Amino acid sequence: FEDKLKENVNLVRVSAPLFVSKKSGFNDNLNGVEKPASFTPRDFKDVNLEVPFSLAKWKRWALHYYKVPAGQGLVTDFRGLRCDDDVDFTHSLYVDQFDW
Repeated sequence: FEDKLKENVNLVRVSAPLFVSKKSGFNDNLNGVEKPASFTPRDFKDVNLEVPFSLAKWKRWALHYYKVPAGQGLVTDFRGLRCDDDVDFTHSLYVDQFDW
């Protein structure tokens, strides 16, 4: 499926981040009240990392970084945590989605 999609709508595969620097501004506050899952790596005490809620801002950056021309796009697998979501039979704290 993915190969056909990439071919038909002109997409290139890129790897998505599992965590982003808080300073990067990539983590979207989806509705302004979520608290991100965050941590400080043992060997980098001055770095605060967060697990993304979504890839919206990161995808716009990636289009520029990878020099994707107009009329083309990118595809990735997004894995994130939404610690403040309501959990039920269709919603989970863990997000695993094919994103393009």
